[in-house]
Amino acid sequence: MRRLSYQLPLVLLLLVLTAPLLAGIETYTFETPEQEQAYKNLTEELRCLVCQNQNIADSNAELAQDLRKKAYQQVKQGKSEDEVAEWMVDRYGDFVLYRPPVKATTLFLWVGPLLFLLIAFVVLWRIGRARRNQPPEADSVDEQSLEQARHMLENKES
Repeated sequence: MRRLSYQLPLVLLLLVLTAPLLAGIETYTFETPEQEQAYKNLTEELRCLVCQNQNIADSNAELAQDLRKKAYQQVKQGKSEDEVAEWMVDRYGDFVLYRPPVKATTLFLWVGPLLFLLIAFVVLWRIGRARRNQPPEADSVDEQSLEQARHMLENKES
């Protein structure tokens, strides 16, 4: 009886902690393997707008679940990957794509990281150059202080 009193709370805790995992599994059925592959490609290429560093296939955010559902519905209706992606872009903008097209509005997304690295390199190069061109620092110990130190050492030795 005593052993059961320890096991029962552990079993209940285990059930409570694993229940949300079972609730989050989405299963979609497709008519053809091509539809399933199109859905998989779409969910891997569309960005979660909440998480921003995950695609909607990997995200557990509520918006990602909605986007997966919408992608599934459109694929089931026979729409192509491009049509579904275009619908998402029309609704959420180019940011929803992991690889946005290169155009005037997304140019900074493509050039920004390179520009940042270039600026960082120039700043570091100039700092290094400025340090090399500085004259060596003069000794901060003047003659009077040096003489006092010698005098103290001589007195200590005697």
